[in-house]
Amino acid sequence: MSEAGSTSTPILTSADPSGATPVFSIVDYVVFALLLLLSLAIGLYHACHGWGRHTVGQLLMADRKMTCFPVALSLLATFQSAVAILGVPSEIYRFGTEYWFLGCCYFLGLLIPAHVFIPVFYRLHITSTYEYLELRFNKAVRICGTVTFIFQMVSGRCRNGASARMGDALRQQC
Repeated sequence: MSEAGSTSTPILTSADPSGATPVFSIVDYVVFALLLLLSLAIGLYHACHGWGRHTVGQLLMADRKMTCFPVALSLLATFQSAVAILGVPSEIYRFGTEYWFLGCCYFLGLLIPAHVFIPVFYRLHITSTYEYLELRFNKAVRICGTVTFIFQMVSGRCRNGASARMGDALRQQC
């Protein structure tokens, strides 16, 4: 098979030609610590000054009085992580544009919950599928669903991490 007609991008072995592993400097640690302290201070301030005056519905759902724009931004922030924002462009650069098919699947996969599940949850005044499981069945089913989700997430992370390392090792050998 000739390499001249190949359209795939070459596999890069290392981003740093010197082979040195990047580490946090003192400035990085200071900025990280300040960010954590600021987040802690904001949380403690709101916990101490607003404790007992708000209901769960007011805290989690803003009394259902928010407009579409802040709700959309909140959903976007929870759906997209910083890792995805940084990782998707590099994934497309390295492996090609077939990653866009995943985006199409996300779009189609979000239409069903938006038109089937969300209206039901809204009418029942619940905020999660676990609340629905408890309302429809009982607390044991809710706990079983929670434990199943946790095991699925943990095993998926371990399996994907191991297969990614194995795939990288195989690619380096070829």
